[in-house]
Amino acid sequence: MAFPKVLSADQAAALIPDGAVVTVSSSSGLGCPDTMLAAIGRRFDATGHPRNLTTLHPIAAGDMWGIKGVDHIAKSGLLARILGGSYPSGPSSAEPPAIWKMITGNEIPAYNIPSGILFDMHREAAAKRPGVLTKIGLDTFVDPAREGCAMNERAAETPIVRKVEFDGEDWLYFKTIVPEVAIIRATTADERGNLSYEHEGGYLGPLDQALAVRNNGGIVIAQVKRLAESGTLKPQNVLVPGVLVDTIVVAPDQMQTTQTPYEPAISGEIFRPLSSFEIPEFGVSKVIARRVAQELRHGDAVNIGFGISANVPRILIEEGRHGEVTWVIEQGAVGGVPLLDFQFGCASNAEAIMPSPYQFTYFQGAGFDASLLSFLQIDREGSVNVSKLGVRPHVTAGAGGFVDITARARRIIFSGFFTAAAGLAVENGALVISREGKVRKLVEAVEHVSFSGRRAVAQGQDITYVSERCVLKLTDKGIVVTEIAPGVDLQRDVLAQAEFPLGVADGLKVMDAALFRPEPIGLDLGGGQL
Repeated sequence: MAFPKVLSADQAAALIPDGAVVTVSSSSGLGCPDTMLAAIGRRFDATGHPRNLTTLHPIAAGDMWGIKGVDHIAKSGLLARILGGSYPSGPSSAEPPAIWKMITGNEIPAYNIPSGILFDMHREAAAKRPGVLTKIGLDTFVDPAREGCAMNERAAETPIVRKVEFDGEDWLYFKTIVPEVAIIRATTADERGNLSYEHEGGYLGPLDQALAVRNNGGIVIAQVKRLAESGTLKPQNVLVPGVLVDTIVVAPDQMQTTQTPYEPAISGEIFRPLSSFEIPEFGVSKVIARRVAQELRHGDAVNIGFGISANVPRILIEEGRHGEVTWVIEQGAVGGVPLLDFQFGCASNAEAIMPSPYQFTYFQGAGFDASLLSFLQIDREGSVNVSKLGVRPHVTAGAGGFVDITARARRIIFSGFFTAAAGLAVENGALVISREGKVRKLVEAVEHVSFSGRRAVAQGQDITYVSERCVLKLTDKGIVVTEIAPGVDLQRDVLAQAEFPLGVADGLKVMDAALFRPEPIGLDLGGGQL
């Protein structure tokens, strides 16, 4: 092949043909090739081309805080179909992103596919195999017995997943979708197209995406921050070799991640002092995070998700237990301190950064010890919804890697508030409920099955639900209350606030009183002093 050409974003956008399948590497703002996506949108506005694109977004592209991502191309006529692990999300009070208006308006078929499965589909396309055979997603919204990944009626009319029998067992089958254009991102490209990632907070999946496109005769476009002389990149630092890259677009102002131009601790170039990480203020959310931390064990490798549990690493810092648990997140960081809010998905002081497809293989096969995740709803079977809620779905964004992570995880600790918008406070070492929540979260049937309680029981998974007022366990006889907070009335504040009957453990305990006081709790993970 010829050496890649350095083009402007507008020139590169002109290479994309009508009707192409385009795969985009990004995780919200992290690694988003925003300059290229903006150029595609501009070209369409000016010329009406490219038209009728199918786009693949294994994790997500863009956000609602300055990196528009997929919203640049969310235009009628430009976008014909979209498959994503998740989508831009934001507060319920905000105007929905353009892509969500297209999805909820039923303008295009839209699918929410687990991120790991989307990466698996790229591998199958690269090797020219027929598709992905997996058990990930059985009995969840991924299963065709439920929604089959469809986000709207247009998608339901054109299914992308089938349940098949293979070797006497039920499997989900996703037929290979062959991408014809890859839009990936890196920090540096040399003149031969070799790509390195020294300023990135994660590699994500550009190598797999580039392989899928290259092996099928397509076009690989790499957006980078800077151009280097040929031969100046060390081979160990090159993640995507130049033989896979057709075109380079230099975008010096690309953001490292959401609302972050560049922070060297995110890319592992420096390590921040532990004292620089903000410790959560004492309050009800911190009580929940502390109780979640008590579920951990010395030496665990623990996946962590968005929400209250994202604060657990800072609980360990406060308790002098940092390093006793190794955090692993889907964007690829291993170890260090996972970051919060706009920088979620990145970590500072990571020990390693894995490409996301390999991290998902680790999750799908349950090589890790535990996962800390949130819940929006829980039903009588123990199923959990995190991926769809009410009439403003852009608040939840979709499942991302949640289904990959939970499908076989040995231990899962879900956390959240027992009801929505309750008046809660911690006073004198006890929980005070001044006003009950407007919306119950323990419901007869969840709106969207992101995690299947039935499969969890059948597989022997260890499932715990932690809230401010109680701790629950999933058993083969249903959900059982095992602990209640000091100050809580079991009947009034717990049993009466669920839409289905809860069991009560014979040895019902009161949650550790230390959780409800401001000072450190003396957390012991069973490993002794560091």
